[in-house]
Parts: sequence; C-alpha cells; structure tokens
Amino acid sequence: MELHLKIAGYIQVLLSILHIFFPRYFNWKKEFAAVGLLNRQMMYVHTFFIGLAVFLMGLCCIYVPEEMLQTRLGHLLVLGLFIFWACRLLFQFFVYSPVLWKGKRFETTIHVLFSLIWGYVTMVFLLAWHMV
Repeated sequence: MELHLKIAGYIQVLLSILHIFFPRYFNWKKEFAAVGLLNRQMMYVHTFFIGLAVFLMGLCCIYVPEEMLQTRLGHLLVLGLFIFWACRLLFQFFVYSPVLWKGKRFETTIHVLFSLIWGYVTMVFLLAWHMV
C-alpha cells in the first residue's frame, strides 16, 4: 500500500504542476476580460491554492506513507484525501457537462484519462483508510 500512496503522491504533484499552465492553456486573459476584477483575481487565487494543496497532499504521500498508514493522524488524513478525490471524481461526471468532451477526440481522451487517474487515487485512499 505504501507504493500506491507514493504513486498517488507523484500523480498529485504532477496534477499540481499542471495548474501553472491553466491561465495560458484556457486563455484566461481573453475569457475573463469581461469579468470583474474581484472574480478574475479569485479565479487565479483559488487555482493557486488548489494547486498548492494538491502539491502538499502529494508530498505527504511521497515522504510519509508509512505514517499515513500507521497513525491516527495519518488515518484522518487518508480519510480526508479520499473524500477530496471522491468528490472530484463525482464532479467529473455530474458537474462538468458532457458537451465539453463528447464527440471530440482529444477532449474525450483527456476526460477518460483524468477519470481513470481520479478513480485510481480515490481507490488508493479508500483502501489505505480501510487498512488502518
């Protein structure tokens, strides 16, 4: 299980790094031109903090997987990470519109890939939580 926590950790670090590219890839300068300053800045700030939180989650999984499996605090952390990623997985299917990816080869590939990634990470934390 420690190996899977480390793999999940590296996945989370990679996901956090992707947040750096969101503004350019999604053309936020143009997309948010008509949005008020507060809303525009909130989007950038929230993206930064989500990326930072996911990065720190990943570091925990990489550097202290044994503590995550063997301590009460680790047990609570693993449960929290399971809830976080389970919610993200549910949002993938029930919040984002299929119009964004259906019938589009690249977008469908990304949808399936990230669904598998979030499913894997969710299962790792669920199984880790049951092991403690």
